[in-house]
Amino acid sequence: MKHEQKPNAFTIPVRIYYEDTDAGGVVYYANYLKFFERCRTEWLREIGHQQADLLRDPGIAFVVRRVSVEYLKPARLDDELVVGLEVERISRAQIFFRQHIRRADEASAGGWEELVSAAIHIVCVNSALMKATSIPTLLRSKLEALQ
Repeated sequence: MKHEQKPNAFTIPVRIYYEDTDAGGVVYYANYLKFFERCRTEWLREIGHQQADLLRDPGIAFVVRRVSVEYLKPARLDDELVVGLEVERISRAQIFFRQHIRRADEASAGGWEELVSAAIHIVCVNSALMKATSIPTLLRSKLEALQ
């Protein structure tokens, strides 16, 4: 289920399971990065591209170059969250995302409580050489249309 606000925005639902939590009963901080990754993967699938296909032909992968995360409030067991992304900018070989994890909260402005926000910088690489390469023209055209 996605809740698109703008052409460059995408969201997925995530439920918190016991395996996602730490000894304190809250989501372990590194798991938020997994949720962000899952959202980006589903977004790419939604616009018509699967990572396994891109690895085979044209032989590219998207790798994380930089992450800046702000942890605002904890998520807990059984929480239903919305993980989202917005494409901020696309260059020849890079994509810059703003991502967030929210929980529904009627008392909060807009009905959502912001739990985690992040700026994530992705680079397109030649998967055999693991060196930066241009995003394929067809894919880049689709991505630029979303801005």
